[in-house]
Order: sequence, then structure tokens, then C-alpha cells
Amino acid sequence: MKSKLKLLDKCECLTLLCTRGSSYWSFVKFCFNIPLVLTSSGMCIINSISEDANSVKIPNIVVNAISVLIMSITNSVKPAEKFDIFKRLQQQFMELSVEIEAVEEDDITQEQYNIFVLKYENLLRDLPFEEIPQKYKSSVAIAYQNANRNIPIQLNGTMGNIVKKRDSRSIEMSSEIV
Repeated sequence: MKSKLKLLDKCECLTLLCTRGSSYWSFVKFCFNIPLVLTSSGMCIINSISEDANSVKIPNIVVNAISVLIMSITNSVKPAEKFDIFKRLQQQFMELSVEIEAVEEDDITQEQYNIFVLKYENLLRDLPFEEIPQKYKSSVAIAYQNANRNIPIQLNGTMGNIVKKRDSRSIEMSSEIV
């Protein structure tokens, strides 16, 4: 069943995309956490070296304001939540890929295939494509196209990637030749 292979390709493609998305948001989360660690350390140092509380009043206000600004931006962007979403989806797409791959090509029933498609579509609905940088979407689409594998429609056209689809007739002909 060629559809099984197409679905497997798409699941594996989205596993890679979610992995890259989670890596990206992990890095963003890290970038927001470093200044918070530095401002907290700075507050500790400022407060410990001064005996007069009035002499550190302005530095404390400035460092506190920077910390609050960073925390506000972090709460608006929500990198930790986005990292968790992509990490969870990456694991679920990987599990689905393993399930699909475990079924022998000749042994898959229409009912099994329909269940796989339903699981895939449910995961796809939860995937926030707009939260993945375009460079990752393009690189995954190009890598899969260059490997002559199927990619989800979200990576082929709707996001502006427009990667040439492989010709299924040429694949059928090449498999008949072998």
C-alpha cells in the first residue's frame, strides 16, 4: 500500500520539523533565562557589598526594572510553552511513525490505515506551523524532496516553499524495473 509509505514519510518529516522547532524554542528560552540569571546575580552582589541601603537604591531599581521587562517579554513570547508543545508533538509523530513502520506492507488493513490517518490528522491540527521559523520549514521540505520522499502539504505550497513533488509514476516504473 503506497499510501502507508506516504503517511510514514510525512510523519517522519514532521518529526524532524518538530525537533527543529523544539530546538529553536529551547534556544529562545535559554536566551531569555541568561539575562534573568545575570540580573539576579547582579542584585545579590549589589546588595551584599553595600552597607547603606540608600546608596544602592537606584541600582536596585534599574536591575529590578530590567528583570521585570525580561519576565514580561518572556510571558508574552512563551518560549517554554512552545518548546513543550513541539517536544510533545515530536515524540507523538515519532511514535506514530514507529507504529506505521511496524505494520508489514501486505498486512495493513484499511481500518488500520484509517486509524493511522486519523492520528496523523489530529497531531497535525495541534501543530502550530506559524511558530516555526521559515528557514526550518524550507530546509526540511528541501531535504525530504531531495531524498525523493513525500512531504506534508503544509510544507509544500501553503507556507511558500513550493517544492516540486516527486512523480509517483516514475517511482512505480523504477520499482517495476527492479
